[in-house]
Amino acid sequence: MAAGMMPGITAESLASSSFAGRRALRRALLERRLALPNDEWERLSAIVCTRLRDGFRRFSGMRVAFCWPVNKEPDLRPVIAQWASEQHPGFTALLPVVIDESSALRFRAWSPATPMRADRHGIPTPASGDFLVPQALLLPVNGFDAAGYRIGYGGGYFDRTLPGLAPRPLVVGVGFEVARLDSIRPEAHDQPLDVMVTEAGIFRPSR
Repeated sequence: MAAGMMPGITAESLASSSFAGRRALRRALLERRLALPNDEWERLSAIVCTRLRDGFRRFSGMRVAFCWPVNKEPDLRPVIAQWASEQHPGFTALLPVVIDESSALRFRAWSPATPMRADRHGIPTPASGDFLVPQALLLPVNGFDAAGYRIGYGGGYFDRTLPGLAPRPLVVGVGFEVARLDSIRPEAHDQPLDVMVTEAGIFRPSR
């Protein structure tokens, strides 16, 4: 089997940029990640957290946005908690807030004591607070390629959000090697990652 290819995902589906082709690819990638046993997911999440902690020490003094883990995405809360515990000036953990289906995301501060509510997708999000601009964004992926492009869930939230953030944050993709593809066949609206982190290491795009 060629590198990056997966059972149930054919070369033809990877080459397709149609909505139907991407939807099928997204579904196959998600199913592959959901099939990870819980102990393996926890192990891989811990490795990703270690990679972030060791590779991005400066984040402990920055506004860092991350996403609440759903569907066996990497659980980044341990590394967020560690950065918070170091109490460096400037550190704030942020979570995205969905305003509506067609708008860019906004970001609010989060800590374990933050009152939360479920958004329209059922994901916990801060219930109130000022909107802040992240300096770094830890962005989960359903799929990614060596050129630094990702496949998410298809809502387009981050593709709409990133162009409007000034200055643009450092965008760090986070995921597992089961999400690696030869190419996602990026489209014009796809926003590239600055760096990708998996259990295998830290990778810079080869664009």
